[in-house]
Parts: sequence; structure tokens; C-alpha cells
Amino acid sequence: MYAIIKTGGKQLKVEEGQSVFVEKLNVAEGEKVTFDQVLFVGGESTKVGSPVVEGASVAGTVEKQGKQKKITTFKYKAKKNQHTKTGHRQPYTKVMIDSINA
Repeated sequence: MYAIIKTGGKQLKVEEGQSVFVEKLNVAEGEKVTFDQVLFVGGESTKVGSPVVEGASVAGTVEKQGKQKKITTFKYKAKKNQHTKTGHRQPYTKVMIDSINA
């Protein structure tokens, strides 16, 4: 059984026992998290939401909070001796999917 959930402005296809990286959630490591915005549930029977499936949810456990690798950007203006170097590390939450309730 699999489901398509919406979290952090993105849509993810998840299955039970799978670990997924989502946008940062304000939940401590080891705590349970529930995703209520389930757009699609597939498997033996298919349920399509409009826009969400009523009564469906996906439960998971937070495994890790972290940051991705640094992305470096460099901007400059030619002949003006003007340059800027910046970096960004996007925070994420790693979630282990425990169950899909449809």
C-alpha cells in the first residue's frame, strides 16, 4: 500500500517502512508525526481525494533533524569590483513511515 501526501508545499509518494526527507517540522527526534493531507491512497483499492481523502492519514516517527549540504552562490558585477559569496543549508526532517490509515 502506498500514499501520496502533501507536506512542506511538496507532494511525496510514501510506503510503509520507508524513510523520507521532508521540509523541517517542529517535532523532536523520536516523536510521532501525523500527515493528514493525503491526496491519494493506492494498493488493492484506490482512493482519490478531491483534494484530500476523507479520514485518511499517514503516521510516522521522526528519525533525524538536520541540514543538507551547503549550496554556494557567487554574484559579481563586471568592472565594478563588486562581488558577493553566500551559502545556504536547507534544514530537513527525516521521517520513517509507520502506517497508512485509509
